[in-house]
Amino acid sequence: MKLAKTYGYLKKDLDLIEQSINKVIQADHSVLREASTELLKAGGKRIRPIFVLLSGRFGECDIERLKTVAVTLELIHMATLVHDDVIDDADIRRSQPTIRRLYGNRIAMYTGDYILARALEEITTLNDIAIHRILSKTIVEVCVGEIEQIKDKYNYNQGLRDYLRRIKRKTALLIATSCHLGALAAGVSRKDANRLYQYGYYIGMSYQIIDDILDFTSSPKELGKPVGNDLLQGNITLPVLFAMEDESFNSKVKNLFSQKEEITETDIQPILSHLHSTNAIERSYEMSNLYLEKALHMLDKTPEKKAKSTLKDIAKYIGNRRS
Repeated sequence: MKLAKTYGYLKKDLDLIEQSINKVIQADHSVLREASTELLKAGGKRIRPIFVLLSGRFGECDIERLKTVAVTLELIHMATLVHDDVIDDADIRRSQPTIRRLYGNRIAMYTGDYILARALEEITTLNDIAIHRILSKTIVEVCVGEIEQIKDKYNYNQGLRDYLRRIKRKTALLIATSCHLGALAAGVSRKDANRLYQYGYYIGMSYQIIDDILDFTSSPKELGKPVGNDLLQGNITLPVLFAMEDESFNSKVKNLFSQKEEITETDIQPILSHLHSTNAIERSYEMSNLYLEKALHMLDKTPEKKAKSTLKDIAKYIGNRRS
């Protein structure tokens, strides 16, 4: 099953959102305009706008209001990617050069700030204090998550709770907020809006866990970056946490990163091979599936809509992702 087929009927609305994003990021300053446009050209799955549109279909589907929410959330996501690439010294994202690679760290940071500012400007066209309050709290939590990720780099003593809290802020919250704000913008009842928020949270947790698995199981071409890149960057993800329960693996990881300042792809090959000999990948998929089951359970409580069926299909797609 191809994901795009499950929401093909949203194409017209998604095209409007894409056009609006392109319009909003246009800057008077040529460098900001070029850098923002390069980021947009790099593409993306537009997962957050999709969740906004689908959640909005549980209420009165006012495309202008939903478009505003969708554009805002996608711009916030784009801004975080630019900032992430600076923090991680990343040269490649989605097989394309990053903004920091093309323009340098300073311009990349200001580009991220500019995109975030345009996102906040966009949402002001909605006169709804609840939406503004929820969005503000989400941005605060995302920022805290970024700081926590920096703090936890090369921290081999962190536990499962640390990891889950981090991916909640890194990925799940923005997806949950997409569902929540899409519902609120369409006048969905508070009870159903909260259910859609919970669905988005569980989906987001599963989505990030799968991403962390694929970092070890996909090819460089599929990833658009080296296999095991998270580990190269010092980010301890779920498969590594599980694998580190093996004392031999644990020792290998700690020894490698304590002995060398700059670790290469070649250096981590033995570690990647060892990880695959453990049950870390299988256990990570099991945890992803637990979150998917919770997402589907939450969705069962919502009204019967075409969008509900699509949200179920998306959950099943995420659960079956292997690339």
